Amino acid sequence: MMPSAVKSLKVTYKPVNEENTFTSGDRVSGEVSLELAKNCSINALWVKFKGKAEVLWTEDYGDHRATHHSKDKNMPSSFKGVAGEIVYLLEAKLSRSVRRPTKDSTEINFVSKETGTIDPELMKPQHKSKDKKLKVFNSGRVAMDVKLQRTVFFQGEGLQFRARIQNNSSRPIKLKYCFYRKHTFLAKRNQHVNTEDILKEVGEPIPPSAEEKFTRVVPIPSDVEPSIDNCSIIKVEYGLRVYLDVKYAFDPKIKFPIVILSARRVPAASGFNR
Repeated sequence: MMPSAVKSLKVTYKPVNEENTFTSGDRVSGEVSLELAKNCSINALWVKFKGKAEVLWTEDYGDHRATHHSKDKNMPSSFKGVAGEIVYLLEAKLSRSVRRPTKDSTEINFVSKETGTIDPELMKPQHKSKDKKLKVFNSGRVAMDVKLQRTVFFQGEGLQFRARIQNNSSRPIKLKYCFYRKHTFLAKRNQHVNTEDILKEVGEPIPPSAEEKFTRVVPIPSDVEPSIDNCSIIKVEYGLRVYLDVKYAFDPKIKFPIVILSARRVPAASGFNR
């Protein structure tokens, strides 16, 4: 076998910030290093930035795989999950006659950013109520009225909600809440869902025939990935689940959808209407 004239091909880029992330509008710059063992003819040297989303998981009756390529300017953030990933690469490709192309690539961490103004509907407070009549080993009714500050939050922010709990039952109850994340992977008509609780809290017991009001702030970790709703095969969603721990009964619960955006933008202060 004849030794190759190409000893090495290497592509690198220059970070634009301390987090080593890129977003829409950033310029990717770097260099391509080519080392040759001898003189040779080159047809072309290509450098390109590309992205790909792919899902793959195995079930008892076979594998499920799907790949998504998009030229949409509204690109989803980089992502890696248990059954799929969204990857961006800076790739160099050297083409020569009657030879296999020589390639090298390096991964780019891309973070999608909100363009323009945020949908005003996402900035409005959410409000839901739930009540339940208890039977068998418990009697009376329990009820909760919950208000959430808004729908959209940013990495590292505090998610604030208020709750009014009425315990007209014969036993103590507890307020519980959970901030959770849901990954959905889609391949044709099949899907794989992975849900993870990020933070769970339990309040103090509320005695029978009592009403209490709570204000809670749930810290959103600064390293959670942003929500993804602009990819056809991978979805990243968040939610807040507020529920009452009632003995010997199904726990009444309320769920709020949550949208998490990159911390590169912080919204104007927003609170509850009095």
